[in-house]
Amino acid sequence: MVRKSRESPSHVLSIILAGGAGKRLFPLTKNRSKPAVPLGGKYRLIDVSISNCLNSGLKKIFVLTQFNSASLNHHIVNTYRFDPFAEGFIEVLAAEQTMTNPNWFQGTADAVRQHLHRFTGRENDYQLILSGDQLYRMDFHKALESHWKRGADVTICVIPKSESVASSFGLMKLGPDGRVEQFREKPKGDALKEMRTDTAALGLSPEDAAKRPYLASMGIYLFKNSVLVDLLADASMIDFGYQVIPQAIEKFDVYGFLFDGYWEDLGTIEAFYRANMDLTSSDPHFDFHDMRAPIYTRARFLPSTRIERCDISESIISEGSILNGVRIVNSVVGIRSQIGEQAELERVMMMGADFYEDEEDFQYNRDMGVPNIGIGKGSVIRRAIIDKNAHIGENVRIVNEERIQNFDGPGYYIRDGIVIVPKNGVLPAGTMI
Repeated sequence: MVRKSRESPSHVLSIILAGGAGKRLFPLTKNRSKPAVPLGGKYRLIDVSISNCLNSGLKKIFVLTQFNSASLNHHIVNTYRFDPFAEGFIEVLAAEQTMTNPNWFQGTADAVRQHLHRFTGRENDYQLILSGDQLYRMDFHKALESHWKRGADVTICVIPKSESVASSFGLMKLGPDGRVEQFREKPKGDALKEMRTDTAALGLSPEDAAKRPYLASMGIYLFKNSVLVDLLADASMIDFGYQVIPQAIEKFDVYGFLFDGYWEDLGTIEAFYRANMDLTSSDPHFDFHDMRAPIYTRARFLPSTRIERCDISESIISEGSILNGVRIVNSVVGIRSQIGEQAELERVMMMGADFYEDEEDFQYNRDMGVPNIGIGKGSVIRRAIIDKNAHIGENVRIVNEERIQNFDGPGYYIRDGIVIVPKNGVLPAGTMI
């Protein structure tokens, strides 16, 4: 049997970090992990990372989970199934206590360390470390080719940023040859200015390079197997960004790979909401309709959406929904959504429902005194996130006229000025927010 070249996607193992608690995305992460949060009407955040791997020819994928992982596990198992005779796989690895290690994952690097014995097999010469909560479309094969061409020990994917936002990121300073010379986490003042890089030498136009002279780490790392093993041998190294990467820069040949496309970390309510609202524009920064590199998700075999006497503009309406006499503007309407007559949605992300209710469910709702799943007749909702299976009654007003930024109310939350009705939440008829 002919052995494949080691500089081949078949020798690359993708490891998606999906175990964080996602506190900044609460209450969307109250009952699910961050990568399991619904996105764009029908997807989950994890679908983006997995799809980028598959579209790049990387078909050996591990997903590391820890907090609220049941929903994520269910989605992956029901979505990504490989032919039993194919080489690829997607496997979920949860944090676990063992006889030799009673601790859960202590950080991103520790999560990889605890499963390192599963990642360093004969064919796994390189490990690609990814995050499960970012929105971007990237051909990882270009990063692989850069890594192999340079003979790098570690390659870090970086994205150019302007000075106005650079201090919010971990920054890399690169030399003319692309080698990483320095790393600083969220520097400010003079420390920030010292991190300027000639991004024109890396491929940007002179005009664009002047506007974006800082290189932010994307949290995407490609390691040579032996180098990763060496760096993780020290048990005190528990986080990639704060500890492992600075150590790697000191000991090994570390290079940056410039990515000049749309990339967004969806770790906060504001960023998550903004990214979803952008999807409704005529020219979104991230386009799910780009079939050159499709984003995969679970095939649900739902019926087409039924629309009756509606006024809808600049919106996304997902399959299986029933809309009757509603006005919808700049909104994302998720799968199986049901919205009653004379309801109005403006700049709303509605995640939809996991199932359709039947007559038995309707009777149960009446007995319990709660509305049916969906949005009731005459309700007005603006600048809000409606999580899955929410029960919103008739003539409910969610408008946040007082522009409250953060608040926990009965059946709802406000974060960054955005009203959030949590999963399975209930707002009785006539509720005013």
